[in-house]
Amino acid sequence: MRTHRTTTALLIAAVGALALTACDPQAAGPDGKAATTGAGTSAPSATASGKGPGKSPGKTTTATLPQLVGKGLQTAQDEAQAAGFFSLKSHDSLGQERLQALDRNWKVCSQTPAGGAKVDTGTTVDFGAVKLEESCPAADAPAPQPVGKTMPDFTGKGMKAVRASLPSNAGVTVKDALQNRMVLQESNWKVCTQDPKAGAALSGQPLSFTVVKTQESCP
Repeated sequence: MRTHRTTTALLIAAVGALALTACDPQAAGPDGKAATTGAGTSAPSATASGKGPGKSPGKTTTATLPQLVGKGLQTAQDEAQAAGFFSLKSHDSLGQERLQALDRNWKVCSQTPAGGAKVDTGTTVDFGAVKLEESCPAADAPAPQPVGKTMPDFTGKGMKAVRASLPSNAGVTVKDALQNRMVLQESNWKVCTQDPKAGAALSGQPLSFTVVKTQESCP
């Protein structure tokens, strides 16, 4: 009876050892050393960055930016992307702060960086543009500057750009100088007259402007 119990206990211990070895591939082998994978090497561990082999986190790519001045804005954007540049933006070269809502209706007057430059493909490319029927200026108009203590001369300026330079709390009235049209999208209008006049002191008084469409002449 005592021999039977001893044999049973040994069998149970052997089965338990086999189960542990099957569940743990790193369990000790017959020689007491950890088991290995492949040809005697341990399994590779993941890198701390989680990136695959051969990738350098700080590596940049350079490419030559095409000369795109004179092309349609949509074409210029497509060609810039084909060259590897995907960070693109555009602005109104006439300084009227108009949005290039339909790229096919605009053409490129300037680009930054210049065409032919070899730069990092992550660089943002900025296109200065005007509408197809307009002429490019000799140089892009400067961005609107905040108004100081005197009234600037806003005659001929885009109404959207004018408003952008005024204090946010200013009371502003805008009326059509030719007809009784509603001035809904100020980026399509330019200033004909202003009150106060240019050079007048500004002390928080209401401001008023008359405007016409960008392509129209003031009366």
